[in-house]
Amino acid sequence: MVYIVALLSVIFLGLAALVVSRIATVVKNASGPAEEGRIGLSNKINGAMFMIFFVVGLIGAVWSFLYARQYFLPEASSPHGRRTDFLFWLSMAIITVAFVVTNALLFIFSWLYQHKEGRKAAYYPENHKLELIWTVIPAIVMAVMVFTGWRAWRDIMAEAPTDAQVFEIVGKQFNWIVRYPGVDNNKLGSYNYKLIDNNNETGIDYTDEASFDDFVSTSELHIPVGKPVLLKIRARDVLHSVFIPHLRVKMDAVPGMPTRFWFVADKTTDEMRNITGDQNFGYEIACTEVCGQGHFSMRIRLIVEDEASWQAWCKQQKPLLSSTPELAVRIPANLKAKAAKYLPADAAAAPADSVTASIKQGGGVSVARATIR
Repeated sequence: MVYIVALLSVIFLGLAALVVSRIATVVKNASGPAEEGRIGLSNKINGAMFMIFFVVGLIGAVWSFLYARQYFLPEASSPHGRRTDFLFWLSMAIITVAFVVTNALLFIFSWLYQHKEGRKAAYYPENHKLELIWTVIPAIVMAVMVFTGWRAWRDIMAEAPTDAQVFEIVGKQFNWIVRYPGVDNNKLGSYNYKLIDNNNETGIDYTDEASFDDFVSTSELHIPVGKPVLLKIRARDVLHSVFIPHLRVKMDAVPGMPTRFWFVADKTTDEMRNITGDQNFGYEIACTEVCGQGHFSMRIRLIVEDEASWQAWCKQQKPLLSSTPELAVRIPANLKAKAAKYLPADAAAAPADSVTASIKQGGGVSVARATIR
């Protein structure tokens, strides 16, 4: 790194010396008449350098693009991702063509119309036709780009289909917590940030019976292939950002302001391993908002699988209420019977008052007693 900095410093000093030298020459020539031959030679050198810079720069840009292609992401694994990629490359193509054409004219004109002895510049004050062309054509191109981009954004951010599989993902320093809706007709229970503690990291509200079969994971998110997926996104502390690069999914997780994103993953993890030729390939959910010292480690695996495999995996998971029966103290008395099947036998049979007392003795939350009453 030290050698690179030293090399760049030398190049910078050399360029600075060249600029100072050229400025000194211009000042000297401006103080009196210059020799015609010297002006012609200087213009030829500058014109040739313009052309060399343009050609070398163009070759370098093409080489850089071709070399970097090996690091590009593979084709998006979602329909909206492929649409987004198409619009991106279309925009890049239009911008690149405009850039190359305008700079080619700039450099070529500098060569063709350099100073020559005996030639005078023509006075060309206006050309309404030319001005109309270079105003209308870019305006039409820009309007088309804006309109197609707006349509894509409108479709991507539209309401999720009614049959979308719902998940919740919550960001906190420094990991993601995924909540699944269990088997109750794809419905997540309510939540309340005031209920967040070490046993209930997402603040699940057990006064809502839809919460009884919800389960959580901090290591992976399983989703079915070919089915709309709705991610409900929250943050517990600071700004985070959900990013699934291979699906082109990105949405900020903002404290106090729930967001969402829906998509369809149409390539399973196994299919992507065959497509990429990498048997260790795996989708991942990362955070793209710098959220603290542990930001680099904030990611979990995403497994895209067929419907049957996904259903089988979900059935193997235990609701949070089953693995953490202490949360039973937050269930209202009128819902105790419905929650019983999700609780261990001893917890389901324990009277509410005794459970409350044991929780208080162990330093439990003070709101538990009021909830059970």
